[in-house]
Amino acid sequence: MFAVIKTGGKQYKVATDDVITVEKLAGEAGEAVVFDTVLMLVDDKGTQIGAPSIAGAVVTGEVVEQTRSAKTISFHKRRRKNSKRKRGHRQELTVVRIVALGAASGEAKPKKAAKPKAAPQAEDTAA
Repeated sequence: MFAVIKTGGKQYKVATDDVITVEKLAGEAGEAVVFDTVLMLVDDKGTQIGAPSIAGAVVTGEVVEQTRSAKTISFHKRRRKNSKRKRGHRQELTVVRIVALGAASGEAKPKKAAKPKAAPQAEDTAA
C-alpha cells in the first residue's frame, strides 16, 4: 500500500512508516501534518488515480524535526574582468514520518453528471 503525494512543488512516493524530507512545513516536532493533495493511492481495493488529485484522500504524517540542508555554494567568475561572486544557501527542511494513508471522511463521492438544458418549445398557433 502506497501513495503519491504533492507538497512543496514536488511529488513523493510514500508508504506507512516512511521518513521523508520535504520543504519547510509549519509545525513543531511531534505535531501532526496532513497532506491532502494525493495524486495516486494503491491499496488492497485497487489503484486510484486522481485527475489531478483524489477527492477525500489524505496522507497523515508526524513532524520528526525541523532542519536545514547542506550548504549549496553558488560561485560566479567572469574571466579577465577581476570580478567574482560567492554565495551560499541552506534550504529549510522538515523531516516527516508517514503515519497513515487513506480517505479523510469515508469514500469519495462521484460527481453527478450535468443535466442537459431543455430547449424552449415553440407553441403552435392555429387560427
